[in-house]
Amino acid sequence: MKKLYCFDFDGTLTYKDTMFMYLKFYNPAKYHMQFLKHVPLFILLKLRLVQTEKVKKSFIGSILKGQSQEKIEKKSKQFFEHHYPKIVRENALDFINNIDRNNTQSLLVTASLDIWAKPFADAFQMQLISTRAEFKNGIFTGNFIGKNCNGQEKLERIKEEIDHKKYDKIIAFGDTSGDKPMLKWANEGHYQFFH
Repeated sequence: MKKLYCFDFDGTLTYKDTMFMYLKFYNPAKYHMQFLKHVPLFILLKLRLVQTEKVKKSFIGSILKGQSQEKIEKKSKQFFEHHYPKIVRENALDFINNIDRNNTQSLLVTASLDIWAKPFADAFQMQLISTRAEFKNGIFTGNFIGKNCNGQEKLERIKEEIDHKKYDKIIAFGDTSGDKPMLKWANEGHYQFFH
């Protein structure tokens, strides 16, 4: 029986949102300063008066824009080593470790940036589908390649990745409204399964 697993990352497999954790880890002083500057935008976001992608790009860019890919990747590796497996829910890790790899394809589908999500995907032995950071001449531009990987975009990117492959069963795991299109599409959609 050929199965496809689609796992959301932040909150589903982890206890916390990794974006804030990573940016704080990258540069604590700059993080605190930019967090305070972005509070008005975060409030507007809560009130749904501004797009998530816009706020996300602005906040991430305020800390990482202009940084070298080499430094960012080095910091991502350190971040992973520092937090893995502590931030991963134990029952989620047990589940992942017991996946039958011969008959199952597993995707880590996240709105988080590939910058810091990639080491986790590698540790989980999953293919990564994420928001992609744009680098030019080895420097982070502060922009994304394509859209923020959330909501309907998650589903579009999954379909693009599997490209008409046939599965006997597609099982998805998520924990927010941004996972709903993926959960509805799957044969089995599990909401907050590992909580």
